[in-house]
Amino acid sequence: MPLALRLQTAPTEEPISIVEAKAQCKVEHSDEDALFTTWIRAARQKLEDEFGRAFVTQTWDWQLDEFPHCGELVVPRPPLVSVSSITYVDSAGASQVLASSRYSVDTLSEPGCINLAYGENWPTTRPVRAAVTVRFVAGHGAATAVPDAIKHALLLLVEDSNAQRGQVVVGAGVNVMKTVEALMAPYKTWNRW
Repeated sequence: MPLALRLQTAPTEEPISIVEAKAQCKVEHSDEDALFTTWIRAARQKLEDEFGRAFVTQTWDWQLDEFPHCGELVVPRPPLVSVSSITYVDSAGASQVLASSRYSVDTLSEPGCINLAYGENWPTTRPVRAAVTVRFVAGHGAATAVPDAIKHALLLLVEDSNAQRGQVVVGAGVNVMKTVEALMAPYKTWNRW
């Protein structure tokens, strides 16, 4: 069951602000705010991708070639907030929306899961690529809800970007990455999908 994720709605804010990032780097002027914005976004994207998570609220489409043969769909990019819809291509080739009464969503587990309701079976799909699409919302919520360890890891990455400024130094950032990895260790997502 191949995994295809497509971001539908990007976060409307970053987990750390420009003010926090500039304070970490001891920068007081605003001449490079655009650069700091880029560094913050790049740091978030790197850690979200590397650790398989969503930090602030964002909406994703998860495409699968078919429903699972067991009863559970383990949703990527925790923490799972909600499932907006499950659509699929039925055996006749028509697009269908799976009624939410046919499944339940577990947002308390990490990663979150979609389970069939009692007595239900997953529908039969046409054997085509991306026959099933799960649209879901993930993230800790607003930036204020993102755990401090994640924010600190992001600040360290931004600080390292500021310190390196295009330099190519062998071994640069090794200690920073060790610290970032240690801060992020509790948030590592072990792929079950």
